[in-house]
Amino acid sequence: MALDELDMSARPQLDGDATIRLEDFDRLYAAHAPFVWKTLRGLGVARADVDDAAQEVFLAVYRKLGTFEGRSSLRTWLCGIAVGIARNHTRKTRRREAASEQLPSPGAPRTGEATEALDLVGRCLDELDEPLRMVFVLAELQQLTAPEVAEVLTVNVNTVYSRLRLARERFEASVARHGGAR
Repeated sequence: MALDELDMSARPQLDGDATIRLEDFDRLYAAHAPFVWKTLRGLGVARADVDDAAQEVFLAVYRKLGTFEGRSSLRTWLCGIAVGIARNHTRKTRRREAASEQLPSPGAPRTGEATEALDLVGRCLDELDEPLRMVFVLAELQQLTAPEVAEVLTVNVNTVYSRLRLARERFEASVARHGGAR
């Protein structure tokens, strides 16, 4: 099912019919859960917290489903919600880490070149400050257009282009520092 095959804009006032609302939500969840999960991971939500964050995204989507007016694409709308949830989760994580002053526990041992590449990407993304990381993830990894990224982040499209250029430069420098191939 393509991202925009769900015709959510045809019924902007779904609150009146809970059955239709639930059916629309089930279809929306089935079609977009992997996209939301990848977006949250790319935006810096820890692997251990991504399921909780995705649940928060879809709770917000369920509550707001009747307010979706179709002025933006469904994917852009979901990204906007995911960005807000990701920001909250990364802030909470930073506060928790600062309060506990403990090193993060190591994850399960991994092997393979693909896993090493993913770890390298994760480390390089972690080195980007939040505004650059968000633009980079939405544009490069989630393949949103600059106008869509601007809408999701509520910034000027020229700001998106500027941040994306800077994020690409810093990401490539980080990859080079960590010994990865371009």
